[in-house]
Amino acid sequence: MFTGLIEIQGKVVSTSPLIAGGTIMRLAISAPQWLHLPMVGESIAVNGCCLTLAAPSGGGLLEFDVVQETLAKTTLGELLPGDTVHLEASCTPSTLLGGHIVQGHVDGVGEVLSVQQTDAWRARIRVPKHLIEFCTPKGSISIQGVSLTLADVNPKECWFEIALIPTTLNKTQLGTLCPGSRVNLECDVLSKTIVHWLKNFGSLPGSKL
Repeated sequence: MFTGLIEIQGKVVSTSPLIAGGTIMRLAISAPQWLHLPMVGESIAVNGCCLTLAAPSGGGLLEFDVVQETLAKTTLGELLPGDTVHLEASCTPSTLLGGHIVQGHVDGVGEVLSVQQTDAWRARIRVPKHLIEFCTPKGSISIQGVSLTLADVNPKECWFEIALIPTTLNKTQLGTLCPGSRVNLECDVLSKTIVHWLKNFGSLPGSKL
């Protein structure tokens, strides 16, 4: 589990098949200035995707094995050497929960529709239709692993807007987003749980009861 507060940004070193002709991608990321020294088997969120460290993190090099399911449902397969990624170590029971509960299980990929770059930075993002019901005005969402608040939501047109403060722009790569950018989305687990229960056991239209 994570909180959506980015600890450091790393650089992609390489993306290559784990074995020739295989479907698993070995993702290598350099983060030499990260004070956290993860152990093999530890969970790390990379752009919001929970990955397992596959090799010792010597010299700040982090290596992960990314399976086809993850490549198909996230933007990790689009990464290129030199790209910058958000990194966050998994939290503990004593971790300060400054963001919200983030599982690192990406629900889908959104597309940036527009960006307003003024003193009040704001972006509109198109959401896959099956995810919009989990997006609540002033609720939480994880974008590229960053815990954010939904500033506006349009369920009919399947988009939401986020507004970023200067601190977030300085500490993440979200300020580089532009129309057409694709981003990993994880909706609030509490919203997903409530909607699932109501649909399957409650009195909402479509209920099985």
